[in-house]
This record gives sequence, structure tokens and C-alpha cells, in this order.
Amino acid sequence: MSEQAMKLRGRVAVVLADNVDTDLIYPGRYLNITDREKTAEHLFELAYPEIRAALQPGDIILGGKNFGCGSSREQAAAAVKFSGVGAVVAKSFARIFFRNSINLGLPVVTAPAVQARAGDELEIDLLAGRIVNLTTGAVFDAAPLDPRAVELLEAGGLIPYLKFRIQKSEVRIQKAEGGSQNEDPSDEMQAILNSDF
Repeated sequence: MSEQAMKLRGRVAVVLADNVDTDLIYPGRYLNITDREKTAEHLFELAYPEIRAALQPGDIILGGKNFGCGSSREQAAAAVKFSGVGAVVAKSFARIFFRNSINLGLPVVTAPAVQARAGDELEIDLLAGRIVNLTTGAVFDAAPLDPRAVELLEAGGLIPYLKFRIQKSEVRIQKAEGGSQNEDPSDEMQAILNSDF
């Protein structure tokens, strides 16, 4: 893991209220769109259409409690990621949205006491669990991400991570009679899939 992957820096684009659900993030009428990158075209379309136009690459969305509640649609996290958002910081997350985000390579950080305004610059240390509001100088505790989650984020999400691990593995199966198989990388991959970060 690189130092750069552990720390993020970005501008707060918007501060949202509690209970922003997946229907507000990504309307259900667009669930038939299968190209993840196109999901960004409909981010916050029904409730906050002005947000999408104002987003800049690397911006941070600041949410309240229970961000991403509602249905388990992965498209909500995909729409946020592919709109260029660098991270979502919220007081709390719906569990499935949190996991979908990590699996897609979108950093999500739980910070119950964080305070910032739109336009503030934040620095987030994913492993240390610390957020610095560079605009005000305030420092806030955050839930540190599991190192395995940071590895997934660094790789760009679960699928790129697994592709990388498969390409780099040196598993050799001895074809001779009575031979043995080296450790199977799928065991490690299954452990990551089953982990509860």
C-alpha cells in the first residue's frame, strides 16, 4: 500500500442531510443502464440535479446519518464513483452501500463528528482514521478502514484487485502423479469477499 493510497485530499462539493437513500442518489427508473460509467449521468437527478453539474474530479460528498439507505442497488455507488467523486464522508452509512462502494473502488469514510462546509478542503487518512479540515484547521476522528479495504481501493475495486492477484499469482500445479498443488489464491480471494470491513 502506498502512502498516497492511504491519504486523500479534496474539496467538499456538497453537504447533504441524513437518510439520503439510493433512490435519491440514483433513481430506480435507470436501473436498466448496464454501463456503469453512464450511471453518473443520472446522479442525484430527482432530488439534487445541481450537484452533478457542480462536481469536479476528486470532490468529496459530505453526508449525514444513514447515507445510502434503501435498496441494495450497486448503481448508486457506481453513479457516485463514475461522476468523479473522490470520497464520501458521512456520519454513518447503510451497510450495503458501504460495501458496494469499497468493491467499486469508491472511498467511504465514517466520521460521526465531522464538520465542514461546501468549498472546504479536507485531507482524509484512511488507515489512521483522521480527517483534517484544511480550511478551518479542525481535526476529526473517523473510523479507520481495514487495510484490506484500502488494498481494494488502491487497486480500483474488487474486480481489478482480483484480476491483479490472479495475474501475479505463481500457483503451479504439479502434473506428475502424486504431485501436490501449491496454495490456491482463490482461498485468499474468498476470504476478502467474505470479510466484513
